[in-house]
Amino acid sequence: MGKTAWVFPGQGSQYLGMGRSIAEADSKARALLDGASELLGYDLAALCWEGPEEKLKQTEYTQPALLTVSTMLSSILKSHGLAPNVVAGHSLGEYSALVAAGSLDFETAVTLVARRGRLMEEAVPAGRGTMAVLLGLDYQQVASICREAAQGEVVEPANLNCPGQIVISGHRTAVERAMALGAEQGARRVVELDVSGPFHSSLMRPAAEIFAKDLADADIRDPEVPVIANATADYVQDAAEIRRVLVKQLYSPVRWEETIQRLISQGVDTFIEVGPGRVLAGLIKRISRSVTVVGFQEMEGLEKVLEMA
Repeated sequence: MGKTAWVFPGQGSQYLGMGRSIAEADSKARALLDGASELLGYDLAALCWEGPEEKLKQTEYTQPALLTVSTMLSSILKSHGLAPNVVAGHSLGEYSALVAAGSLDFETAVTLVARRGRLMEEAVPAGRGTMAVLLGLDYQQVASICREAAQGEVVEPANLNCPGQIVISGHRTAVERAMALGAEQGARRVVELDVSGPFHSSLMRPAAEIFAKDLADADIRDPEVPVIANATADYVQDAAEIRRVLVKQLYSPVRWEETIQRLISQGVDTFIEVGPGRVLAGLIKRISRSVTVVGFQEMEGLEKVLEMA
């Protein structure tokens, strides 16, 4: 019998209306949403369901919104007796994974990601940093392009998502130079991302240093379920290590392809994407055609997940 991994999406997976069917169907899930609103000081349900969309896309709001909806969904799965063999999350999704693994309680996680989002927004002046995806090139090619494009500025591989899909991050002018070089050197497509900063690059180090203090004060426990970290593509064993990798995660690449390969090599053959969107399902299918991937983002998807269990 193969193993099941729950994987949790990050920024970019949000959409208006997310979590509504869950909140309407389950009072405990609704209580999580209301509790998050209380902690954050604004109506999170209204933001998730009515927008405005521009506000929901701002890092400071996106992060607690996605964490909350993902946790509502994982709480529904647990209430039906489901449990993962292992969890992982993409960038912000790592916090949802840590809640599912029992390392973070929900309230602590909401407070941390709201703070994380603000620090990430503030780390680099608006418009000075950006991210772009290069399609059809391998890691060595992208790393070489970044070195050539830097010219004293920062541009680095930031998300190693799946074969032929690597996101770069850094100063806007350096990223633009790298995009031009990527196109010249045979990238299938080069697309600037709609993000508010150069996330997962060394420009986030100042934010990470401040955030380290928040993590030091936070109540973090050893995981009850195995967790693989973005920054290392390896298992985290205890609370101290979780604090270290969450600091490192802010300025390090998300090693998603390695994470999925590692899980598959250790017997995971079923992935449940727990959270809004289908981004991770698409990436996992590009990494391996042999695994089963199912998404759970709204109430109508529950039956399919339960059938597989």
